Amino acid sequence: MTFHSPYYLWLLLLLLPMTGYYVWRTLQGGAAIRIPTADGMAQAPKTLRYYLRHLPFALRAAAFALSVVALARPQDAERFSHTSTEGIDIMLAIDVSGSMLARDFKPDRITAAKEVAASFIADRYGDRIGLAVFAGEAFTQSPLTTDQATLQTLLARIRSGVIEDGTAIGNGLATAINRLRESEAKSKVVILLTDGVNNRGEIAPLTAAEIAKAQGIRVYTIGVGTRGMAPYPAVDIYGTPTGGTVMAKVEIDEKTLRAIAEQTGGQYFRATDKAKLQAIYDQINRLEKSKVEVTEHVAYHELFLNWILAAIALLAAEFLLATLVLKRIP
Repeated sequence: MTFHSPYYLWLLLLLLPMTGYYVWRTLQGGAAIRIPTADGMAQAPKTLRYYLRHLPFALRAAAFALSVVALARPQDAERFSHTSTEGIDIMLAIDVSGSMLARDFKPDRITAAKEVAASFIADRYGDRIGLAVFAGEAFTQSPLTTDQATLQTLLARIRSGVIEDGTAIGNGLATAINRLRESEAKSKVVILLTDGVNNRGEIAPLTAAEIAKAQGIRVYTIGVGTRGMAPYPAVDIYGTPTGGTVMAKVEIDEKTLRAIAEQTGGQYFRATDKAKLQAIYDQINRLEKSKVEVTEHVAYHELFLNWILAAIALLAAEFLLATLVLKRIP
């Protein structure tokens, strides 16, 4: 409940002097009758009128308070809101090649990438998000969906070694673009994350970038890996991890990744640790905000009549009580 004229409620402070005056007048006493002695009066039984003697004033004070509240025009506000969301379709293209097992990120690059991507997905409520993974080949892990629970489950299942090794950046980007090709969203985005140089695939990265530009798709590229040397898990001649580590130079084709981003209106980022990767996703999250429009209508229903009727009822009760029950000597 709200009040149209709440400043009238200050009149309720008048109840204090009203109460003070009533107490003072009661203590002063009323008309007196001379009697020889008052000894018997103390033993006289108290009737109902004795206990109700202050009720008329209480009713009058309550009626005054209700009248003040009515004067302030209490209203019931009924709100109607309509929300329209202009979501963004986003494809995450994640490199799952063997080099993503490098341990310059804790515990390794691919685990860090999955954890940060999971946090990003959780912040994009209402947007459709899909997953594409690539190594020597590329495939769709999840089509565009707003089902975050399923998306998070599919993201958690991503691991290195499930497809032929290599780094087919162009194929990975093209797979993500293909999922956005029929999207009717006004804003379409690909976030491509890799730690290497394109060495596999049938589609060149810059060719895929031209397709993205023609489709109105922005591509944000992220190069993952420290600068210089990084520890990689050691493997035998069959590709089986031996449990040890070897140091190898980190090679990321930043020139190509930067060209892809610039050609499509996106940005290129370099993440050298998990904290920087998280900061990059946070920045992309801010750059690609969904548009939400809220239209609100408020309807007010006047409630003062109920308060006025209650005040009149109390005044009527006071009059009847004073006239019929508490009969006083004129």
